[in-house]
Amino acid sequence: MDYKKLIADVPNFPIEGILFRDITPLLQNGEAYKNAIDELISFCKERNATVIAGPESRGFIVGCPVAYGLGVGFVPVRKPGKLPRETIEEEYALEYGTNKLAIHADAFKKGDRVVLVDDLLATGGTLEATIKLVERCGAEVVGICCLIELEALNGRDAIKGYDCKTLIKY
Repeated sequence: MDYKKLIADVPNFPIEGILFRDITPLLQNGEAYKNAIDELISFCKERNATVIAGPESRGFIVGCPVAYGLGVGFVPVRKPGKLPRETIEEEYALEYGTNKLAIHADAFKKGDRVVLVDDLLATGGTLEATIKLVERCGAEVVGICCLIELEALNGRDAIKGYDCKTLIKY
């Protein structure tokens, strides 16, 4: 399936000079959304994932159905102050600034096989920070999968050594 046809380009969002790749049309197409999720589920099955983790907010939209399809848990990776219990945090760089991510300190257990799921691999900063959070908890990142990859931003450099699947490349 040609998922690229279902991605809308939005110039100058969220700030001037950024071309935002909007996944909303793909999500609104039931057949395409299901096919994309099924492809990501296959990737996760091959890695024997025991947990899926995804950064807010579009990582939830993609990661939760993957976790459901696998019958495994989902760990939300949030911005600081959004989780109610003890957290650990990691700072990361965006393609247009910096931010922090947080997870519950007890989100993973030693031996968990975690696949990170998100909508977009851009600079890799969000995923790199998520890897650090997962590994600080003693779990193993066994793969990364995203709907879209912006190849010109070299995000794979930030996640070197981790198996990564993306469905759409720009």
